[in-house]
Amino acid sequence: MNTRESYTVPETGMHWGYLQALPKDYDPAKTYPLVIFLHGAGECGNGTTELDRVAIHGYPMHAEQGRDYPFILVSPQLPWGEFWCSYIESLNLFLDHIIATLPVDPKRVYLTGLSNGGTGTYLWGQTSPHRFAALLPVCGAGIVWQTYKLARTPLWAFHGDQDASIQCEESIRMVEGINAQGGDAKLTIYPGVGHNCWVYVYDDPEVLAWMLEQHLN
Repeated sequence: MNTRESYTVPETGMHWGYLQALPKDYDPAKTYPLVIFLHGAGECGNGTTELDRVAIHGYPMHAEQGRDYPFILVSPQLPWGEFWCSYIESLNLFLDHIIATLPVDPKRVYLTGLSNGGTGTYLWGQTSPHRFAALLPVCGAGIVWQTYKLARTPLWAFHGDQDASIQCEESIRMVEGINAQGGDAKLTIYPGVGHNCWVYVYDDPEVLAWMLEQHLN
């Protein structure tokens, strides 16, 4: 189950409302992997009374329904009409706060998101690749001419080939660009599936197992 939390970044003044889910066997004396989930444009809100919107899809939805994960799940809410790429500095400081206040294994911090959040996963990952053990961008778009920044970051991208909101070619170009730079990125394309391919991704135990196997060197 998610709890409703908030944190204001002193350096930027950005207020983050976020959902947080801890494992059922949570023990603050242990360390846990951390998964940061970035929602899509439709789940934006004011970070307080609209925070439940973050649990409409993906891992926070499953946590809200009672599914137990072996990691700490943190899902911040973006203000209406905004994009994750505008808040990279505040997101890094927010991540610093989470790591400082929860028993997080710093070598097992994972970033994922869908649609606007999938794009945010690429862009935050490209800006701060040293922070993440793996990236799972879902139906997003990154900066192709900066794919070299992700050459050493494990990445598995997902897209529906009938996506009319963000074209599947965006993920293809990102994965091809990363691998051309010596990376080992993976791509799963769902035939006949539109923008909502996340319904398959976040319910796939193989995806979850792959992510949790990754560690920062």
